[in-house]
Amino acid sequence: MRVVCFRSLALSAALLSVSPAYAVVLDAGAVAAPDQYSAEVAAQILKKGGNAVDAAVATAFTLAVTFPEAGNIGGGGFMTLYVHGKPYFMDYRETAPKAASRNMYLDDKGEVVKNASLVGARAAGVPGTVMGMWEVHRRFGKLPWSELLTPAIAYAKNGFTVADRQYQYRQDALALFADSTNFSDYFGSMKAGETFRQPEMAETLERIADQGAKDFYRGKTSQLLVAQMQQDKGLITRQDLLDYKVAWREPIRISWRGNVIYTAPLPSSGGIALAQLLGIKELRAADFKGVPLNSARYIHLLAEIEKRVFADRADYLGDPAFTQVPVHHLISADYLKKRAAEVNPTAISPTEKVRPGLEPHQTTHFSIVDKEGNAVSNTFTLNWDYGSGVVVKGAGFLLNDEMDDFSSKPGVANGFGVVGGDANAIAPGKRMLSSMSPTVITRNGNVKLVLGTPGGSRIFTSIFQVINNIYDYHLPLDQAVAAQRVHHQLLPKDTIYYDGFAPLTGPVADELKGMGYTLENQGWSMGDIQAVRIHGTQIETASDPRGRGVGKIVK
Repeated sequence: MRVVCFRSLALSAALLSVSPAYAVVLDAGAVAAPDQYSAEVAAQILKKGGNAVDAAVATAFTLAVTFPEAGNIGGGGFMTLYVHGKPYFMDYRETAPKAASRNMYLDDKGEVVKNASLVGARAAGVPGTVMGMWEVHRRFGKLPWSELLTPAIAYAKNGFTVADRQYQYRQDALALFADSTNFSDYFGSMKAGETFRQPEMAETLERIADQGAKDFYRGKTSQLLVAQMQQDKGLITRQDLLDYKVAWREPIRISWRGNVIYTAPLPSSGGIALAQLLGIKELRAADFKGVPLNSARYIHLLAEIEKRVFADRADYLGDPAFTQVPVHHLISADYLKKRAAEVNPTAISPTEKVRPGLEPHQTTHFSIVDKEGNAVSNTFTLNWDYGSGVVVKGAGFLLNDEMDDFSSKPGVANGFGVVGGDANAIAPGKRMLSSMSPTVITRNGNVKLVLGTPGGSRIFTSIFQVINNIYDYHLPLDQAVAAQRVHHQLLPKDTIYYDGFAPLTGPVADELKGMGYTLENQGWSMGDIQAVRIHGTQIETASDPRGRGVGKIVK
């Protein structure tokens, strides 16, 4: 288990055992999910006596139907669990097909072909969601598998009401996919406020309910997926599906202010990044003393820390099965002290001098806690809204465009504007680097906070800011989740992003511009945090007002 310990301003890394203090029984369970349908399904499962894992499986399959822009069975993700006082991490990230190659998205001149890694069948990695849900249920579930898929089947067969913002995403997707995919054949009829049915998806879910993961990776659904690949000149083969496996990994464990934070290890960059963000900020605590939340000084300090984290991310991080990543060095006390010393509290550090420090749209998240105190923090994705735009004919589900999360060419930005290097180059069977950071915070062995968010490269910076809002500025949970968030990722140079929900304007903006920053409305929401917090035996939820999420307390 990778561990980072923060003790006041001194940091050290050590292996620590799981606390034996786990004992709490809560007054209720809770869920915070990205739409009303998935929240209601999770609540129903908890009421029936299902545990947090049962509710998570049912929620995931429901989102595949009612939240098709991100919920999926054709994508993948990560799940951080805390079950009976012990942490676990499930990696069901997509993998590159065996026919994938390092330069597959470059033209004859060695330049990246626009949208080649985002649109169409060749953009899809081998999906992991169905196998992930199957394996986590097999290990921890209580209720029958088929019962957990029943609500999703009903929504696919009978339909759900399309949300306004969901329709907007559909419009954007229609423009992107145009005549390149069969997306409009399946989703062109979606209209806000109207019922949308998916009969082929219903049949697919019925097969998965009856046969489990076997259908998706070996049965009829796999045959339909491979046929779609062959028709569209995609890369995923029958053998790719047969060979797909999930990975149970040790979560990154951060000991911080008397709390223990469990979050995502590689191939997600999120856990390492969150450890660095919290660690450097702790070492620069004097700079933050008395600084108002989201003031110009506060935002500048965040930018100074974040640019160093992204410099490390670009050069060092990738699938640990393919790349030797210096994880312990990146989160060690000495290294974080070195990075913290580089922070300039009063001016912008020149971008060209911020180097890796060692020597030679759309994802969705839900958080669930059951009455026994077990927790699931799950983030899964198709990558961009509606993934690659390719729908598996006869099966009715969308395929991801996760291949864009690889570095198509070292130093060239992906769809989220993030650059990468050789550590994240494309290779057959490799898992692409992610920023997904499903997180569980515990104290004395008991769950205190479960949270996560979509947002690509903005994920771990958003979680970092919400943690700051709660623990440093003592905001109530709903205010901590709704507060303004900003983002800086080294490149583009000196650019701070914000969103339209909480614009960066007025005197604060003027002061940042005077320092030399460029402020940019990124044009989409800065995450969609779903959080559950526990005080003693009491429980509360918060769903980000940037989205259409719903929180439910289940007595």
